[in-house]
Amino acid sequence: MTQHALWCRQLRTQALDKRDDKAAEAPSQKLLTVEPSCKDEARVGQQGTLTYVWAEKGSRPRALKDLRYEWAYLFGAVCAERGVGAALVLPHCDTQAMNLHLVEIGRAVAKGAHALLVCDGAGWHQTGGRLQVPDNISLLHLPPYSPELNPVENVWDYLRDNKLSNSVFDDYDTIVDRCCAAWNWLVDMPDRIRSLATRSWAKPVSA
Repeated sequence: MTQHALWCRQLRTQALDKRDDKAAEAPSQKLLTVEPSCKDEARVGQQGTLTYVWAEKGSRPRALKDLRYEWAYLFGAVCAERGVGAALVLPHCDTQAMNLHLVEIGRAVAKGAHALLVCDGAGWHQTGGRLQVPDNISLLHLPPYSPELNPVENVWDYLRDNKLSNSVFDDYDTIVDRCCAAWNWLVDMPDRIRSLATRSWAKPVSA
């Protein structure tokens, strides 16, 4: 894989090209914190998502719908306490991609801090011989079949409702551009991240 776009705070979220296998590195710009954080992945593709729109009562508004099969994966992590996030746009959703996202999150953690990262039980989230978790991150796996406990699910709903639905994407690069623009739009609204991701059971603790 090669670097296909810039980091999120440099106008675009990092994306990796499908056509190469070498990973690229770049400095991150925003900090996660010692507070609990959460992560997840969302597939964004040409078949897209249809959502509700405002329309005259009794009417049947039309919406765009594509039948092609190109897509990318938006890997996102947010810290509700500080209202910040870190994301990558990647062509695949697997352990290799997860490792790249963990590296980015690890770089974003404040010096001397430790991030507790809430995630679901997907196979690429499981520790083992292939998953490489940075020393400044610990994973907290949610119980099976409980996506409602992952605050990032609300983030995906919000992005789809406002930026990633009712659209036609010409190609992979267009999908990447839209994912980057949507994430950058979100991280410029810290209060919105807090509103979407804050949970009463996820509070910072002191050692």
